[in-house]
Amino acid sequence: MSNEVQYLTTEKHTELTKELHMLKTERRKEVAEHLEYAKKLGDLSENAEYHQAREEQAEVEDRISRLENLLKHATITRAHGKDVVTIGSTVSLEKKDDNKPMVFTIVGSEESDMAQGKISNLSPLGSALLGHKKDDRITVMTPKGKVEYLIAAIK
Repeated sequence: MSNEVQYLTTEKHTELTKELHMLKTERRKEVAEHLEYAKKLGDLSENAEYHQAREEQAEVEDRISRLENLLKHATITRAHGKDVVTIGSTVSLEKKDDNKPMVFTIVGSEESDMAQGKISNLSPLGSALLGHKKDDRITVMTPKGKVEYLIAAIK
C-alpha cells in the first residue's frame, strides 16, 4: 500500500470518512452475520455460500485498510488563489485552433472524474498545468501527439 500523500478536497475527505465509518460499523456486522449463517449450512469445503461470504469479508477488510491508509496520508486541498494553477484550481483552457473553452478542476488522483471535469494532478494535462499562470501556453503529449493549450482563466 502506498504511503504517498493523497490530495483530497474537503468534500471527498468527508465522503471517504463516512464510507469508512459505515464499513467498520454496519458492513462488517452484516458480513459477519452472513459468514455465521453460511457456517451453519454444513461442510465448509463445498459450501459456496461460505466461500462467497469469506470473499466478501476480505473485500470489506481490504477497502477498510485502503481507506485508513488513504485518509492517514491525505492532504486537504484548496485553490491557493487565482494567480497560479495549483491542486484545487479550476482552469479554463482553449485548445490551439479550437475556440471551445474547456473547464477542468485539478484534484488528487483519488477523486479524478473526467465526466465531472475533474482531472488528476498526476495526469499529463493536470501535471502540465501545475505552476502555470493565466495566458500561459502549455504543450501536452497525448496518444494522438502534442496538443497545445492556452490557460484562459484560473478560478
